Amino acid sequence: MILEGANIVLGVTGGIACYKAVDLASKLVQAGATVDVIMTEGATAFVTPLPFQTITKRPVSIDMFQLLRDTDMAHISLSARADALVIAPATANTIAKIAHGLADNLLTSTVLATTAPLVVAPAMDADMWANPVTAENVETLRRRGATIVGPGEGRLASGRIGAGRLVSTEEIMAAIRQALGRHGPLAGLRVVVSAGGTQEPLDPVRHLGNRSSGRMGYALAEAARDYGARVTLVTAPTGLPTVYGVETVPVRTAAEMHDAIIARLDETDVLLMAAAVADYRPARMAEQKIKKQDGALTLELERTVDILAAVAERRAGSRDDKVIVGFAAETENLLENARDKLVRKRLDLLVANDVSASDSGFEVATNRVTLLTPDGGQESLPLLRKEEVAERILDRVAALWRASHG
Repeated sequence: MILEGANIVLGVTGGIACYKAVDLASKLVQAGATVDVIMTEGATAFVTPLPFQTITKRPVSIDMFQLLRDTDMAHISLSARADALVIAPATANTIAKIAHGLADNLLTSTVLATTAPLVVAPAMDADMWANPVTAENVETLRRRGATIVGPGEGRLASGRIGAGRLVSTEEIMAAIRQALGRHGPLAGLRVVVSAGGTQEPLDPVRHLGNRSSGRMGYALAEAARDYGARVTLVTAPTGLPTVYGVETVPVRTAAEMHDAIIARLDETDVLLMAAAVADYRPARMAEQKIKKQDGALTLELERTVDILAAVAERRAGSRDDKVIVGFAAETENLLENARDKLVRKRLDLLVANDVSASDSGFEVATNRVTLLTPDGGQESLPLLRKEEVAERILDRVAALWRASHG
């Protein structure tokens, strides 16, 4: 995971959302990061340093001229070893100081001294956020390369409803991972991921579908983002939250997914077809709800468009340098059926899994897959979380890209 072993400097400024920064520090430590916390004096009025020090097992820095390791100035020592500098919550005052290059406390001095990516999570009252001065300061930070995450909308400390809430810990974590991966193995590449199970309408209230949760595709989109890629997620309906930093294209049917992917294919470097696309659809959709009746109901089905076959047809006879990855969800003859699909669809990599197993495939958080390549290569992965499977797949994708592009 990208946060494993990363050095994160977490700046906490004086706002009511300070208490949420404790959870952020905890989640970062759980993810394997080393976290150094810098608090402004204003922040200590809301939360004491003790919970941060307890969670991170490291001293909390507040004093501008605090000495670390007996001789190092804090703002120099912290800025030098930071892989990312995160400010959450970031008040309007601190944002203004950073935008104008002030260095009047330990946090702003560290920001000025570091070359690490900067992630800023604003939190303030709605009128302060809407003020043109704040908007200009935020835009200044964006132009300089800072990642601005949030703010969210909702009930504020003042009791008003509006923009200014600190976004969730999960969203800040995603922004940090994206910032850390900006020079990753897929940096600059355009990756399209399909996810979820398509739905073929039977009547206005029913559809034919499958058990795909979309988790594998969403995990691939997150991992590709963390590896530095520009990611588009073409997704059938799921119950999953939106992936931060990823363009999301919602579709419903196999035909809609086909059109969305083909429209982006020419500008795509890597295509990851993780969606469970329906093979058949009702030949005719009823205009009104089909009513219950005595006896059997007979449905006439017709084939849906085969997206990977369409992609393969476009690749045939061309000097196509894309990396195309397919997925095969099988219940029998796993490797035989998967290798046949690998050849027929002209794939560079095929991910096969037995969805009849209770601990892998649909509707669970884990997967057990086998990776197949056209040269006869075969690698069976153990049971892993889908996020780990996604990273293993993208490691192979990165290697394939390097092999074909030097």
